[in-house]
Amino acid sequence: MAKSEMMVKIPVEFSAELKKAIPPERLRVNEPMSNHTTFRIGGPADYLVFPASAQEVSVVSDIAKQFNVPVTVLGNGSNVLVLDRGIRGLVVKFGPEMGYIRHSGTTVFAGAGALLTDVSKYAAANKLTGFEFAIGIPGSIGGAVFMNAGAYEGDMSQVAVAVTAVCTTGQLRRFEAAELNFGYRHSVFQDNGCIICEVELALNNGEDSSIRSLIDDYTTKRESKQPLEMPSAGSTFKRPQGHFAGTLIEQAGLKGATVGGAQVSTKHAGFIINAGGATAQDVLSLISKVQNVVYKRFGVALHPEVRVIGEE
Repeated sequence: MAKSEMMVKIPVEFSAELKKAIPPERLRVNEPMSNHTTFRIGGPADYLVFPASAQEVSVVSDIAKQFNVPVTVLGNGSNVLVLDRGIRGLVVKFGPEMGYIRHSGTTVFAGAGALLTDVSKYAAANKLTGFEFAIGIPGSIGGAVFMNAGAYEGDMSQVAVAVTAVCTTGQLRRFEAAELNFGYRHSVFQDNGCIICEVELALNNGEDSSIRSLIDDYTTKRESKQPLEMPSAGSTFKRPQGHFAGTLIEQAGLKGATVGGAQVSTKHAGFIINAGGATAQDVLSLISKVQNVVYKRFGVALHPEVRVIGEE
């Protein structure tokens, strides 16, 4: 969950070094995180950088370490709730600059900022199967590995065979499949502090018509059942064993429930949306309300899938 970072003091020298390492068009100061999350919620980050290479990630990580400045890493800004006071220290956000996709044979290489939908479409265009499940998931591939994202009986553990990351020493390290420690919405990167820079996927040759059919089917399901037209962080809760979170929430009569600008989606109760002007506190209060009501009604504990980050 969130941690308080109110005691962070950033030396002037840190800013000077950061400006030497990152060109001004890829460096922001006091940048509202509401501009960089799919929830459209979040206070300012002290510093926000958009690295264009693993080398830049290593350099800015070293600078932050030198000045004892905390580092927060974001992909597409989905699956996160940034608190209203924002994020102290440095935010490293992977965007188009690290969104390359290429392949060799049936192996696809993607920069951490590559969007899952784009990787899925790229694989389909090259008649590679195995990544259709990712179509429409609102995130980057780096974030997907970090959380072992998945849908429609597929997840990253089934396809990710290697990851190149910048570790706390500042060195690039390649992690093989056996080292990724995938579990339900978990990977080794939640424990080791390394920053994912590139992902390798092992796919298979497939038939164009079969691949297109799967992608069309998953797209139709997602668009018909999920509130994609509204800002959210994706599915709010992890799936409780033996249940579906959305079903429990709906059966508890909470569909459409609101706190401030946050609302349990009327389209899919597993999603909390920003219905207009929602604050992070609105969302947290609604999450707590949903948890309490569902537990009292069914005795099932719901745990957020959304990562809460920033200053309390």
